[in-house]
Amino acid sequence: MNTICIMCPMGCALNIEEHDGKVVVSGNTCKRGELYGVQEFTHPKRAITTLVKTADGSVVSVKTSALVPKERIFEVVGKIHELDVRPDAKIGDVLAKDLLGLGVDVIVTGTAKSGVPR
Repeated sequence: MNTICIMCPMGCALNIEEHDGKVVVSGNTCKRGELYGVQEFTHPKRAITTLVKTADGSVVSVKTSALVPKERIFEVVGKIHELDVRPDAKIGDVLAKDLLGLGVDVIVTGTAKSGVPR
């Protein structure tokens, strides 16, 4: 498997293979790249950021507090968009704790803006 490491701005080209039951990562220039490669090969996860509508129709940006299994991204985003968000939500407010039992919270990362981006 070939991929680009996203753990730092270097963007190392990783080659990830399994040899005798062990995941072997090459192309990384640091330990973070090796750890990322192993995770990407065995169970990829992603941080989720999105915009949600507030009760008055404005939008606010949110993110997950931790990485989410890649196969659950659409389920998580769907649940985030069902949240009841107050227009006065502030940066750092926790909108949901332990979303879907994944151990991640949904946190406000921006202030409400009028109108929905297209």
